[in-house]
Amino acid sequence: MIPFQPGAPTTSKQVGQIPANYTQGSGTIVGGTTANQATEAALAAYPGGIVDRVVQLSNGEYEAHNIGVNWPHHIFVNQDFKVIGAN
Repeated sequence: MIPFQPGAPTTSKQVGQIPANYTQGSGTIVGGTTANQATEAALAAYPGGIVDRVVQLSNGEYEAHNIGVNWPHHIFVNQDFKVIGAN
């Protein structure tokens, strides 16, 4: 996790698996227990940010949209709520 610093350039990188068909803004927003489990997994792997939404991607995996940090902005979680990648 890279803490957010206003005016600092984004430190962008990619780790792990990013779904092959992923495009930013794709997916269906989910809530409830599913969103909570994906959020918990994402923040356990990358603490310090705030997940403002979780979307289910077309392959059934989830993307947790992480704000308040310069990186990672997108954390990918599989159907078993295990973090598989980030960018």
